This record gives sequence, C-alpha cells and structure tokens, in this order.
Amino acid sequence: MSFKRNIENYLNSWKLRDSRKPLIIRGARQVGKTTLIRDFAKGYQHRIILNLEKPGDRRYFEDFDNVQTILEALFLAHTIPSSAMANTLLFIDEIQESPKAIQLLRYFYEELPELHVISAGSLLEFAMQKVQSFPVGRVEFLYLHPLNFQEYLEAVGKQELLGYLQSVPIKPVAHKLLMDAFHRYAIIGGMPEIIKMDVQQQSLSDLPRIYESIWGTYKNDVEKYTSNDTERKIIKHLMDTAPLYLDERVKFQGFGNSSYRSREVGEAFRTLDDAKIIRLIYPTTDLQPPIKTDLKKSPRLQFLDTGLVNYTLGIQLEMLAMDDLNRAYKGAVIPHLVTQELISLQSISAHKPNFWVREKSQSNAEVDLLFTHQDLVIPIEIKSGSTGSLKSLHQFIDASDHPYAIRMYAGTFNIEKAITPSQKPYLLMNLPYYAGTSLPQYVEWFVRQEL
Repeated sequence: MSFKRNIENYLNSWKLRDSRKPLIIRGARQVGKTTLIRDFAKGYQHRIILNLEKPGDRRYFEDFDNVQTILEALFLAHTIPSSAMANTLLFIDEIQESPKAIQLLRYFYEELPELHVISAGSLLEFAMQKVQSFPVGRVEFLYLHPLNFQEYLEAVGKQELLGYLQSVPIKPVAHKLLMDAFHRYAIIGGMPEIIKMDVQQQSLSDLPRIYESIWGTYKNDVEKYTSNDTERKIIKHLMDTAPLYLDERVKFQGFGNSSYRSREVGEAFRTLDDAKIIRLIYPTTDLQPPIKTDLKKSPRLQFLDTGLVNYTLGIQLEMLAMDDLNRAYKGAVIPHLVTQELISLQSISAHKPNFWVREKSQSNAEVDLLFTHQDLVIPIEIKSGSTGSLKSLHQFIDASDHPYAIRMYAGTFNIEKAITPSQKPYLLMNLPYYAGTSLPQYVEWFVRQEL
C-alpha cells in the first residue's frame, strides 16, 4: 500500500526538464522515500534500483572510479541497451552508505546528462562530512516529511473532503467532517506505516509496536554517528526525556534533570536536528522580512512526527475523548502539529519556521508562529480562547506596520475586524486547525481583504 505524496508534482516536472540535475531525496528514516521513488520509477521504460546497504549494489561504486564504467556495468547487469539512457531511471537508495557515490553524482550530471538519477538516504548530513568534494551546484535536494493532513485525507480515501479543504475559503458544510478527520490524524500522526496500519485495522491498539519500532530505529541510527560513550548517553537521554518538554522552551544546561553541560546537550540536540528527528525551533524579534533567527534565545523542540510524541507521552487514549485537542498535553500538541504542517510544505529547502518573542521587564510576549508573505510577517496564534486573550498577538500588531493576524482554533472559518487594547484596528482571520497545509493560499487571499 503506497500513498500519493504532494512531492510527486515536483518529480514529474523534474523528469521533463532539459537541465535536469541528479536529485537527492532527504528526510528521516521511514517517511516514505524509498516507496515514493519506486512508485515514480514505474513511469520509466527501464529502471535500475540500487540499495547501497547491500554490498553487491555498493560494489559498483567501490570497484570503479568513473561514471561511464559504472553505467556500462549497470546496463550490462540489467540487460539495458545503451541507446535507452534517456528512458532509464537510476535510483541509488541509502546513498549515505557510500560517500564516494555521493561525490560521483556530479559526474553523472556532467558526463551523462541524459540519464535520470535520483538518490535517497537518511542521516545524509553525517555522510556528507566524509565526502572529499561535495557536488555543490551539480545536484538538487528534495525534502520528504511525514504525511501532512492533505496527504492523509488522500491516503484514507477522503478525496471529496480533500477537495473541500483545498477550496479557499472553506465552505462551512465540510467543517465538522474535516475536524473529525483531523482529530484522528492529530492523534496518530503522519508516519506512512502507522497510517497504513490504521487504515487496515482502525484500532489504536495495533499501533504501539510500530511506534516503538520507529523510535527504536532512530535511537540506534543516531547513536552510530556519535564518537564516544558520553555522546551516546546524552543522545539516549534526550530521546527519552525530550517529549516531556513539548510545552515549553528549553535550556540546554542540565536538560531533563541531568548533570550534562550546556555545550554537550547543545551538540547532541544539533545532531538530532541534523538527523531530522528533533528539530530546534528558534525565536526571532523581527517584525519585517527577512526574519533573522536568534540563536542566543531558548528554542522550542519540534519532533519529526506528532503521533510519535503522543505515543511516547502516553496521551493518545486521552485525546480520543477530547472535543478540542488544544487542551492536549498542556495545550502543546496542536501548536506542534501546525508547525509540523508548515514544515511539510518545505519540499525544496530545509527552512524551519520561527516564533516571535519580545522579552522586556514586565512585558514579555510570545507568538506561536510567523508566516512570511512577500513583504509581510504575519503572526499566528494557536488558541481555543476568545479574541480578548490574544495578548502577545496584540503586542505584535501594535509594533507591526500591517493589520493582518491569524488565529488557528477549533472553530469555523471567519474574518473579524478587531482592535488591540492600544486601539489599533486589525483584521483577524480565524482558521480551523485543519487548514495548516492550506495556509499559503489562505494568506494570499487574506491580504487582499481591506480593513
């Protein structure tokens, strides 16, 4: 069982390009990279699929030093005529196992431009450190994440509901059904294997062993890239305790009631960030683009998948009984998931969103997320309360040079003319939680509205 992914549109346009470069698909393990490209490969007359975790496949890059000879050996082994190069896809999976293969990608581009080449791997940041000469400018990157809500609706066969979600603004008739579907998605998350099992069994009781397997695999993977026992212990400690800090900004010194120093914890978190397992989301104080990340301030933790976090925290059963998931785990689950949805829209860059802070004596403020649209930085608060509770958002609006703000909540879509306590009028777009993946389209529509 495979799922349609939004990234397929990019792959199809890449296939048709004259100036096509080898693609490197990046992302954590088990987000669906291999399945995606194997399905895409079916559109080619010929396909060569290598897995460099297998010594027999890796030997092509160990035995030969130039791509012409490698391709000749591959075509011979797969009985592909040399005249079929333009109709052949070479897929090099688990490319992180061979730094030499990564290095040789540039020569596929320079010497064999007709051949379609895609590679994929996890923990590529660590493998790239061993590449003597990385092919800068000779390859393209594409990032794959867990399924977002739009992809989830497609996966569970709710195409008609997906059509309603993609219409901006949303029609009220679909709100209840979308909230119900989002509720389930928010509980289980977007890992392909989890969604596949949930579609087949429709029972949370069948999912724990899969969550445990995925999280265990990540622990084992990352520990391979540590250089000593202390680093391994810190990584393990972070993965065991970090989900407990979902609802707060973190300090590295003594993280998780440990005796580890700030530098040690910071390096371990950056390793997990490189692995795309636990990301560090930093604040900014900027009100206008370009937004500059403030690395001196305390970050929030963003995990690969909200479902994995829910499982680790043991809150999935509790969430099933909730009407408004914004109450889940001290109000942290929905902001985390909306951030995950925004990250999922970044398929050609590794950009991470920011949140906004103002830290002054007796006047601290923190806005959940920022969204940049052209020359505007639009604040997003994720709440279930009334307009009057948006204290931090009001401070942002008072300091900003535009009147647009967004609240994501459990209610229906609407736009209201509001006013801050300082008497500055602004437009507040109230968006249901499930609209995170449609945020770019909503913002484009929103900024055309007049105050």
